[in-house]
Amino acid sequence: MAAAHPEPHVSAVRPRSYQDESYLHGFLETVDDLQKAGVLQDVVLEVEDRWFPCHRLVLSAASPYFRAMFTSDMAESRQKTVVLQGLDANIFGEILSYIYSGTLHVSLDKVQPLYQAADLLQLNYVRNTCSSYMAMNVECSTCVDLYKFADFFALVNVRKSCLRCIDRKFFEVASSKEFCSLSVNQLTEIISHDELDVKDETTVWEAVVRWVQHSREERLHHLPSILSHIRFNLLTSDYTAAILEHPLVKEDPGSSEVIRNIMVQERNHDVKPGPEVTMEMALLFDTGRSSRKLVFMNPREGKYISCRYKTQDLPSVTDVTITSDNNIYILSRERDSNDQLSVFKYNHAGNVWEDAGMSSVSKWLKLEKLDGRSYYNEHFVEVDGILFYLAVHRVEGYESVQMRKYNQHTDQWEMCSQLELDNTIYDFSAALSCSSHLYVLTGLELYCYDPSQDRWSKRTPPITTDDICSAVVMGTEIFCSDGNFTVVYDTESDSWQELQDWPDPRSSNINALKLFVLENQLHILLTCTSNSQEGYINLVYVHDRYADTWRDLEANLPNGTRVLHGFEFPVARMYLPYLSSHNEDT
Repeated sequence: MAAAHPEPHVSAVRPRSYQDESYLHGFLETVDDLQKAGVLQDVVLEVEDRWFPCHRLVLSAASPYFRAMFTSDMAESRQKTVVLQGLDANIFGEILSYIYSGTLHVSLDKVQPLYQAADLLQLNYVRNTCSSYMAMNVECSTCVDLYKFADFFALVNVRKSCLRCIDRKFFEVASSKEFCSLSVNQLTEIISHDELDVKDETTVWEAVVRWVQHSREERLHHLPSILSHIRFNLLTSDYTAAILEHPLVKEDPGSSEVIRNIMVQERNHDVKPGPEVTMEMALLFDTGRSSRKLVFMNPREGKYISCRYKTQDLPSVTDVTITSDNNIYILSRERDSNDQLSVFKYNHAGNVWEDAGMSSVSKWLKLEKLDGRSYYNEHFVEVDGILFYLAVHRVEGYESVQMRKYNQHTDQWEMCSQLELDNTIYDFSAALSCSSHLYVLTGLELYCYDPSQDRWSKRTPPITTDDICSAVVMGTEIFCSDGNFTVVYDTESDSWQELQDWPDPRSSNINALKLFVLENQLHILLTCTSNSQEGYINLVYVHDRYADTWRDLEANLPNGTRVLHGFEFPVARMYLPYLSSHNEDT
């Protein structure tokens, strides 16, 4: 019998997979070069009498629409030339450029046809990018057009952005030609918003009259249903009587009956304060051991409201976030507690902070100490309606960003991908939401998190010499300051540039600064030393982006207002009468 041979030793080392990033980029560049050179093309697409030679394989890989066309029994799968209907030739050229290069060029003048083409060709990335671009670039002159487009394609994020803009600029919007092109459902949605910012309800009535008269015969029968959304209780009796005598109301018998019924109903019920008493304001928290103070400010309007709360009524602040639905959340850790990190929600009507009813955030992550203090910073950010909690975590000299997202259906905080930082840092500067992504800025590095892919990617680092001390998002850009100058990061082009001007404070010694965006304009608050008894003064400047200059708003913040380090100034739409119960000035 032959001697048995011993089994060969098998290593216990697990196999690993490696991905060649240079191969992926090189492959796409080669495909793009083949297209530009006109090599190996096997199909011609005809759009509006223009011909586009292409590769079936590339088109099929990029688009489910083309994949179905070229891999089925459709006649187009056998044709050398395929005619495409319902597309603009120039826009299709942009789509082809994206398919072959991976780069998409978007601007306001072509974002809508780009979205329509992408919707037809089932290009999800293009659709999502166009949707985010529209949502981040809503202006008074375009909000009605974008709102109608978003309503047709059911783009929730764009509709919300448009409605916020219409709410704030209703008088200007209602005076435009585009306003009269709204459908009756769109009109009633707009005028029924609680956040509609008008000086008085006559503005709403006059806008409705203008809309009806634009096409009187077709729209007059809608007037009774529209009138039910006007707050007649906020009008004087004389003005209501005048409306009852208006030719439009007298011409339609049902309209006057609706108005009288509404008045009777509203006299018998408590009515929410009118929307004209709302204002966009920045929130400055001062939650020291001996006081709980919150300052609401709008320097451009010269409005400052200082509210003082009992210690138990305003939680200590770890971070603050304001959602797209204007909900204000505080992330709060009980003093000297390692595992109790709670979330509180602001009740606008009561001007009180209430437990948000969420499970504890941080029982899975213990605070570690460095030189007797808590080492890592914690952040609370919303991205497309989802709340994220982030913390920098140090283990044996290495740092990582640990993150959880809140699932409101299960009331659980779910694990997300961990980010390993390349450089050891001493401060976690900012966590920001922009264009459906989350950005982490460390002062030395910039990282981007894609929630749809649960994936981190590294971006071009900031062009600053010192650590970033404040950062804020406006549109598709991130503005950062290190105390000496301000830089801007374009999330679409992954590039930085420097603002040339810098505020010239009345005092040369700046102790602290914070950037914030109010009414779609960049602001900066500087805390400077002063010879006064207070020892410091707070200065607020607004930036003119086109002229690249800062203007002193000559702010008049309440005495003793302190600027806290650790988080940015959130900005929310506030109901002014609701603040009066805690107003220090009343």
